[in-house]
Amino acid sequence: MIGERIDDRTVLKITGKDREAFLQNLVTNDLRGLSHGLVYAALLTPQGKYLADFFLVPAEDAILLDVAADVAPGLERRLMMYRLRADAQIAATDTKVSRGLGPRPEGAFDDPRHPDLGWRRYGTEPGSAPRIDWDAIRVEHCVPQAGIELVPDESYILECGFERLHGVDFRKGCYVGQEVTARMKHKTDLRKGLATVTVQGEAAPGTEILSDGKPAGRLCTRSGDRAIAYLRFDRAEGPMQAGAATVMAD
Repeated sequence: MIGERIDDRTVLKITGKDREAFLQNLVTNDLRGLSHGLVYAALLTPQGKYLADFFLVPAEDAILLDVAADVAPGLERRLMMYRLRADAQIAATDTKVSRGLGPRPEGAFDDPRHPDLGWRRYGTEPGSAPRIDWDAIRVEHCVPQAGIELVPDESYILECGFERLHGVDFRKGCYVGQEVTARMKHKTDLRKGLATVTVQGEAAPGTEILSDGKPAGRLCTRSGDRAIAYLRFDRAEGPMQAGAATVMAD
């Protein structure tokens, strides 16, 4: 079983004796999880805002980093900036990424975000053309995607469900943006965030959502009459409008 290819991913390779310590000081999750499989994590700004999310992959004498292709060059530059004197080398690879559902093939890893997201595999095999409606699965479980729900320099990972998706560790110690993230976790109630909604009528992703004429959020990924939306929770009660459609929060 090869799996369905993902054409919009880039795999970076981090080598060097300091590779794990280097990443541990930067990303939101604990790299000790690599002993069990994939680690889902993000890199934040010092102000705690999202820059990129990715999977860290255990490999022989290396850590692979599976990231959306359009943010890979910027992420690589940012990692190089943080490297300083660490013995860590970063390079793009031609590694292919595939994913699938059902029994996990040899060499593949479970997607750590949710069991219904199946498995991911890394290698040189090209994979088959996509057949599974992954957006429907993401909507069902409110799983954000880079460039849609996750907006660089704007999104906060706790508003986007990273705790629920096993993308942040609050016991690992310091990382870039840790102070803001910890404060959001322990000292505030989230007033905004991602949620699943029901949509009746025509409304494209990106459409503003209104509640009694006041801005209440925006539609993100839509699959049939279900969607992920970024909402102001204090205004998300009762029927809302998105263009010609009626929106109801779950």
